[in-house]
Amino acid sequence: QVQLVESGGGSVQAGESLRLSCVVSRYTYRYYSMGWFRQAPGKEREGVAAIDSDGVTAYANSVKGRFTVSQDNAESILYLQMNSLKPEDTAMYSCAAGPLQLRSRMLDPGDYNYWGQGTQVSVSS
Repeated sequence: QVQLVESGGGSVQAGESLRLSCVVSRYTYRYYSMGWFRQAPGKEREGVAAIDSDGVTAYANSVKGRFTVSQDNAESILYLQMNSLKPEDTAMYSCAAGPLQLRSRMLDPGDYNYWGQGTQVSVSS
């Protein structure tokens, strides 16, 4: 069974950085998309950043220039480096895996079929 386990969340001040990690187990598809999604209380889940098996990346406009998604294929770990954090970045962050997507769809949570439990990120002003 595919498993995704996130870590690295926490409480920080605005302007600080965090790096989230997602260890992926038993996901053996050669072609895939993997992404980071977040959900704040009372809001819908939104795509933050994603990367596919070809290394193509996609970012939400709200995080471009601040967040970087990367992957360590040897260790099957997905990362999200978050710099210059803002209070509006406060949310539960989850990683997800699914089949290879068109770049235009990489941030659509509906196209992912495996999800982690999430890690909380809280940013205070």
